[in-house]
Amino acid sequence: MAYFLQQLANAVPVAALYALLAFGYAIAFAVTRRADLTYGALFGFSGQIFLLFTDFAWNKLWLVLPASLAIGAAAALVYTAGTGIFLGRSVMRRVVLKSPNTVVVVSLGLAIVLMEMSRLAADTRAIWLPPFLNSPLVLWANPRFPVTLTLIQIINTAAMLALVVAGNLFLIRSAWGRKWRAVADDGHAAALCGIDPTRIFVVAYGASALLAAIAGILATAYYGTMDFGAGLVFGVKVLFIASIGGQTTPLLAAAGAALMGLAETMWSGYGPILWRDFAIFSFLVLLLVLTRRERVQP
Repeated sequence: MAYFLQQLANAVPVAALYALLAFGYAIAFAVTRRADLTYGALFGFSGQIFLLFTDFAWNKLWLVLPASLAIGAAAALVYTAGTGIFLGRSVMRRVVLKSPNTVVVVSLGLAIVLMEMSRLAADTRAIWLPPFLNSPLVLWANPRFPVTLTLIQIINTAAMLALVVAGNLFLIRSAWGRKWRAVADDGHAAALCGIDPTRIFVVAYGASALLAAIAGILATAYYGTMDFGAGLVFGVKVLFIASIGGQTTPLLAAAGAALMGLAETMWSGYGPILWRDFAIFSFLVLLLVLTRRERVQP
């Protein structure tokens, strides 16, 4: 029983991370309507920038760790959000208007560029953060097998869930959220009503990139590093995890992603770890095939 509760506790931070990633991805997908691998690349890019600037502040400027982490986080937010806005305005918006089906190819190219930029900037060396906030907090004081989580896991989980809740409230209650939904439903009709689809598209893409940046910072702070290929891996993974709940509804996408995080962690605790990704993705492919709806042309 204690082992099961520990695996359940371990699943909560992973589920929160997947939920935040899927929530941000759904905001951009609602206006592009095409699979976009750039989102996962922005997630990995944010983690790499966070590592680079934290390492510079720690080893070159000789700052204390909290100040170094703050500089790294600020740089990651600025670089990743700025990159997302630039790509949304100068690349993705034009591609969606002229040839929507090429979004996947363009996003793959952009993902490779972002991964290579971060790799070259780091001189192909793995940078690790010193451990911090790793004191275990006992959730269930079983004398034989105490159930614990570290302080950084709890902080990350709370921050990610708060972002999902706050973001969903903003989309529901704000004027911009109503405009975003109008553009997502029908951009041409929204333009006839006085809404600027281009501006909404760019802001949505920038907001999506900002959430990816925050997720990359929090994930890197917990795991201690960010692999150069993580952008492509998470780019593909986010496509699947967001589709569980629905890629055009951020909150449902987040809920579906959280379920996948739970399933992935429980498989790691009870099943062969080498078959985890194969089993999870096979189940997702089967689920998508069974629930796919075809449009009947009149």
